[in-house]
Amino acid sequence: MASPVKLAVIYYSSTGFSAKIAKEISDAAEKAGAEVRLLKAAELAPEAAIAANEAWAAHAAESAGIPVATPDDVDWADAVIFGTPTRFGNISSQLKQFIDTLGGLWAQGKLANKLYSGFVTTATTHGGQESTLLALYNSIHHFGGLIVSPGYTDPVKFVDGNPYGTSHVDAQGNNPIGEQTLNSARHQAERVVLLTRAFKTGFTA
Repeated sequence: MASPVKLAVIYYSSTGFSAKIAKEISDAAEKAGAEVRLLKAAELAPEAAIAANEAWAAHAAESAGIPVATPDDVDWADAVIFGTPTRFGNISSQLKQFIDTLGGLWAQGKLANKLYSGFVTTATTHGGQESTLLALYNSIHHFGGLIVSPGYTDPVKFVDGNPYGTSHVDAQGNNPIGEQTLNSARHQAERVVLLTRAFKTGFTA
């Protein structure tokens, strides 16, 4: 019997929206048979800035038990799903800093031939969701990785409307994550696990 798919879900979240999507993806991937590591990117913001934002401080406390991602987690994984809030149409500095620590693995060719996917949150509608995911995927091309986009491969994606990855508009913290986003997250997780398993073992007719 083939070994289970090893999936690392690595995200950054300041006020918890990306964290909730990451948890849904992690749970769905486990149900699909994957061995999953749910991990967060290290915080770079000063404590004073976090303390000044009630939602940020609350989430920092709630997520204290989530392990911080290391390059070893990416080395271990067959597939990686990255998640981030958008920052001026790009990925957050916290997630970018983590990706920048992967140079040693890249130099050894250890980032190649893995499967990757991504998800994003924004404060406003069309607030950089697609550009953020495309920016993330630029790094995957440099890795020699294989991008697993959800595309329009399930009816839930015609509701979600983003073929690049799961996305959510939090409306400055006023729009809770609902079933539309959770359905998309579950589908993305299942698709990544399915295609990673196929890549490891080969498709069967």
